[in-house]
Amino acid sequence: MLNLAERHQIILQKINQEGYINVVDLCKELQVSSVTIRKDLKLLEDKNLLFKTHGGATLKSPYTADRPVNVKEKLQSSEKMKIGEAAARLIEPNDSIIIGSGTSVLALAKSIHPVQSLMIITSALNVALELMKHADIEIIQLGGILRKSSSSVMGPYAETVLGDFFCSKLFLGVDGIDLEFGLTTTNVFEAHLNRQMMAASQKTIILADSTKFGKRGFGKICKLEEIDHIITDKGISKHIVDTLEGMGILMTII
Repeated sequence: MLNLAERHQIILQKINQEGYINVVDLCKELQVSSVTIRKDLKLLEDKNLLFKTHGGATLKSPYTADRPVNVKEKLQSSEKMKIGEAAARLIEPNDSIIIGSGTSVLALAKSIHPVQSLMIITSALNVALELMKHADIEIIQLGGILRKSSSSVMGPYAETVLGDFFCSKLFLGVDGIDLEFGLTTTNVFEAHLNRQMMAASQKTIILADSTKFGKRGFGKICKLEEIDHIITDKGISKHIVDTLEGMGILMTII
């Protein structure tokens, strides 16, 4: 039977390889109880070697803070542009779509070059301004309380308007994707609006660079099982990809 130091060495090696570890898997591999594994994870967290999460642990802090959109736009910018370009290829002529807020969906807006008419509903002011240059795009700008950090609106006015529409696709940016907790954003009111957007759409497509995985924001949008497609970059771990594909989520990795 392995001693404490040997268990910790294996745990750290595994989390450094995969980025995330699961308590159940560790119990089977190390042949110890879940109580023992949770104590091990707590000791390693106290040494700042990992972060405990529900059902496991991650190498990076799972908690994300709100940042201004002009700051976020500079992070992972090349990955976001590739994600936006891949998402734009999913848009069909005469489509009716919803675009949420965030820098990844702004990259989508910059990549849209319509060959026929499109109807686009958005909560994001910067997305609407980017799309205004296209004569073939009809834009419905949702109204409500302006959230300056994301250059977007939220609240009951925006939610009420969404009740009058049903679109083929929703392109949504998020602040966190956690295998246990689901999809989140840093603002609970924006999370609620995102849920209303999902209800008004046939398909939900998430645009998220690999740094968003294993993160949690304050406001929960939905469970992972409720989304259809995720577009991300090659920085995502194989363990996360395999888990999400096992849930039936289509994964596009650029």
